[in-house]
Amino acid sequence: MKKRVNPELAANLELFQDLVLRPENLPFIRKNSAQTRPPAVVDDALSLTDEIINGPDNQPLSLRIYRPKYSSETLPVLLWIHGGGYILGSIDEECMNFAKEAECVVVSVEYRLAPEHPYPAPIEDCYAALKWIADSADSLQIDSTRIGVAGASAGGGLTAALTLLARDRNYPSLCFQMPLYPMIDDCNTTPSTNEIKEGFVWNQKSNDAGWRMYLGDLYGTDAIPSYAAPARETDYSHLPYTYTCVGQLDPFRSETLTYVTKLAEAGVDVEFHLYPGAYHGFEGINPDAELSIRAKDEYILAVKHGFKRSLKIEV
Repeated sequence: MKKRVNPELAANLELFQDLVLRPENLPFIRKNSAQTRPPAVVDDALSLTDEIINGPDNQPLSLRIYRPKYSSETLPVLLWIHGGGYILGSIDEECMNFAKEAECVVVSVEYRLAPEHPYPAPIEDCYAALKWIADSADSLQIDSTRIGVAGASAGGGLTAALTLLARDRNYPSLCFQMPLYPMIDDCNTTPSTNEIKEGFVWNQKSNDAGWRMYLGDLYGTDAIPSYAAPARETDYSHLPYTYTCVGQLDPFRSETLTYVTKLAEAGVDVEFHLYPGAYHGFEGINPDAELSIRAKDEYILAVKHGFKRSLKIEV
């Protein structure tokens, strides 16, 4: 399998050893990850605001808001949901590029993590953030008809789930979603997960650990709702325009391909890109590789198109 990796993406792949993902190990992994993360450098063209809102069960929920400084007009807004297998990660500074390049407000949510807070806590936190955005349209100076949701990996899974939840709760209306290489199938038995059993940043073993901790007592049962694992959904109709992608060497390849097919068959407008030679999270691990730059440029274009497309539809 490693011979199939794009040569530009091969060097840093060796730096990632398989993590032992058990509940007792997570505090150390989270702490180490936070310490090794480079300090955030906020672009001078953006303003940054931290907001604490009232989340589910009256728990405080932290948001970080990025806004283009030199724009006084009403802007579209993107809710960004970070990845980390539902058990790792925090507010993601990578999302600030969308605010600058796509000229929109970006809100990043610090949802609670499993196993301390298994399903439905993370998705309900994301929904609370989304509802707050829509309810605060006037004070945020955002266009409530141009709300998008995006995220990568588990953040992509939460994006897909949140889009279903907003549809079924009839609020708020979303103009597009961008679940990037989403973690949506708890079965963990697809052709691509069976191919990628170890290594490659995220694999069948780590995927099983993430789902076990996220689903808790639901794991392995037939009672798992699609808001937890969106691959279980049977009705994908009336969802917004979707952009998604996945690397060909990503364990989520098969479930993403199936997801795209089901969206298209349900009449949802969907764009999709499969990156050959790319593994899970390749563009963050090798940000200067030509393929990574191209992928990130395509994310920006997808966000721009999602907002622009909604204006055309309204007309």
